[in-house]
Amino acid sequence: MYNVLIADDNRQIVSILSEYCKKNNFNVFFAHDGEETLNKIKNEKFDIVLLDIMMPKKNGLDVCKEVRTFSNIPIIIITARGEDFERIMGLETGADDYIVKPFSPGEVIARIHAILRRVIPNENLNQEKVFSYDNLTINLSDFTVKINDEEISLTKKEIELLWLLSTNQNKVFTRETLLDSIWGYDYFGDSRTVDSHIKRLRAKLDNYKHEAWNIKTIWGVGYKFDIHE
Repeated sequence: MYNVLIADDNRQIVSILSEYCKKNNFNVFFAHDGEETLNKIKNEKFDIVLLDIMMPKKNGLDVCKEVRTFSNIPIIIITARGEDFERIMGLETGADDYIVKPFSPGEVIARIHAILRRVIPNENLNQEKVFSYDNLTINLSDFTVKINDEEISLTKKEIELLWLLSTNQNKVFTRETLLDSIWGYDYFGDSRTVDSHIKRLRAKLDNYKHEAWNIKTIWGVGYKFDIHE
């Protein structure tokens, strides 16, 4: 059984989500403020976290960013405003998905299943998985990226995007293919998610010299890892 941590200070929402999670055979655990959430993630074993933005002591976005400094655990952000899309998926939060209140508990369960199907089966495959080209090295066993042996601070999704593109050199990926491959077929977002992540990834990579390669836009189609012969 998978362990789900529900981090929300709204007892009614926690009760509803807990009921649906238990019906789907998840073990359910709770946290009611940001500091408690961080402590539990650091000291206990969970497979996924449902994390509300507006919590006392430390807000959910700050919690998510701090968690990403020591863990790649899947995180679904819960927000009261759809306009928070860019804040959640566009900033350096490292969130895997987000959902807007009011929501259907069934939709939340569907998101959990989608992420777990994508993440859990691949954990063993990611061990000792390293790719190098020219001055770029990507290591999926510890989710690190280096250029000229200097480690770059990238989010999990940015690393997954870079891995997919770089291990398929000169292959053009449509936005839809990247969305399906990185976020999963059941992801409820759109191609703007891909564009915003590529934009941030490029900005970080461009702080370092990489004359032999780059991420190239193929207008009207998508992106590719372009090799300069």
